[in-house]
Amino acid sequence: MNGERKSQDSVRDLLDPRRLLVFAEVARSGSLAAAAQALGWTQPAVAQHVKRLERDTGCTLVIRNSRGVTLTEAGQSLATHADAITARLRAARADLSALTDLRAGRVRLAAFPSACATFVPAAFALLRERAPGLDIRLTEAEPDEARRLLAAGDVDLAAIFDYDNVPDTPAEPARTPLFDDPILLVLPSGHPLADRTDTDLADAADQRWIAGCARCRAHLTTAAAGHGFLPDIRHSTDDYVVTQTLVSTGLGIALLPALALEAARDPQVTAIGLRRHTPRRVSLTSPADMPPSPATAAAMTALIDVTSPRRAAQSKKKA
Repeated sequence: MNGERKSQDSVRDLLDPRRLLVFAEVARSGSLAAAAQALGWTQPAVAQHVKRLERDTGCTLVIRNSRGVTLTEAGQSLATHADAITARLRAARADLSALTDLRAGRVRLAAFPSACATFVPAAFALLRERAPGLDIRLTEAEPDEARRLLAAGDVDLAAIFDYDNVPDTPAEPARTPLFDDPILLVLPSGHPLADRTDTDLADAADQRWIAGCARCRAHLTTAAAGHGFLPDIRHSTDDYVVTQTLVSTGLGIALLPALALEAARDPQVTAIGLRRHTPRRVSLTSPADMPPSPATAAAMTALIDVTSPRRAAQSKKKA
């Protein structure tokens, strides 16, 4: 309590910055009338601010004469500080204008691997074209890690995905949907199911499986349970390139999102659709307790613009 009172007292002891700015203009102009004209105020209003500043400081700051005003020694000392404050405020305005106009600023994005290998670089290229002054930074992270980075303030924006059948964190208020990413069954070329356009997950119940990240593994086991079987998971890897290599050599089959196959496709594997299988949802999330900075908002716009053809194609397919 005493510390809080001391802090409040120290704030009250500070000189009124508005009056300091008025005084700085009086010092530069050399008269109350000229300062009033520069500020767009009346002369009595300027004079009142100077009088209140003299009362607050306990010093005589100006002496009026026929030519205007002359600064006292105290006035000259205070004018130096007032000029410094004016300069800092102008610099602050310039910095904020640069941020608002995207001539400066930083945006840090966390994104899952297949996003980093597909639409994120295209979005960053578009953002660099629109705002070359921005400092753009990328961290590869799966959704749970991306959320932790976001909560810790280590990134400003995160590209994440989630599945309908996997328990998720409470929905982020600041989530922006991007597109749905279909899940495909990945098989070695020549597999008995490989000549089909699509199939049911139950048709692969007796296969050996390769699982992905914790979230993807949960998606596989939950989906399989819905079809009445427990997948025989023999291998686990977060790397979709390794997954395809394992599949191509006949060590198992896997579920992979279309985005991963777009990022890197092994010619020795075949991917087919799954009937009645929901896609994963790709979205953006940002801190809910603060509005996005101009740089973050610009990055979001670029990511939305780059992925708009995917949303359009999905809408057309549904129609």
